[in-house]
Amino acid sequence: MKAIPLWCAACLTPALVGCNLFMPLAVMLPDTKKVPAEFARLESRRVLVLVWAEPETLFDYPYVRLELASYVGDKIRRGVPDSRLVSARKVEDFIQREPEAAHDPRRVGDQFEAEMVVYLELLEFQIRDPQSPEFLQGRIRTSVRVYDVTGEADETSYYELAEVEVAHPSQPVLYTLAGESVIRRDTYLTFAERVARKFYDHEEAL
Repeated sequence: MKAIPLWCAACLTPALVGCNLFMPLAVMLPDTKKVPAEFARLESRRVLVLVWAEPETLFDYPYVRLELASYVGDKIRRGVPDSRLVSARKVEDFIQREPEAAHDPRRVGDQFEAEMVVYLELLEFQIRDPQSPEFLQGRIRTSVRVYDVTGEADETSYYELAEVEVAHPSQPVLYTLAGESVIRRDTYLTFAERVARKFYDHEEAL
């Protein structure tokens, strides 16, 4: 077997190494980024999720507080395994008996011996566009506050976090009864994930 001349080897080497320069950027660059928790103090705490909604919203969606609190609580439990979530059903039963407590995080937290109350105030909620009811698009926008209720009543502190706003699907679709159920569920899941991610480090797509 004949040896390859040194000048040939010198030409081939950079050519072989240089192949990597032509790899697609999508292969070489990461497609996610690490995002730190916005509020990382739910670990090892007894946590209660409280949702407030306007009477008009409750008239059309009487279970929206229970449903959103359940979805968000489940996502927090998964993302912060050491947290201890108060049953959303028990919270809703209490509010049904004591309606004025719906916007009193301290009172509800004390009732269930919670340490942290995640308080979500619904600023916008729809499954069907009121201007075009023949279309479906879930939209939820809420303020997010976390109340530390471990101190005395006059020492209650809260932390204002960034609002959460989701729209699902990205474009409205024609109404069907089955489609409404699916879109409502998927909107809840998307919203709950966005809220829960505030409380633990996570990866997000670039």
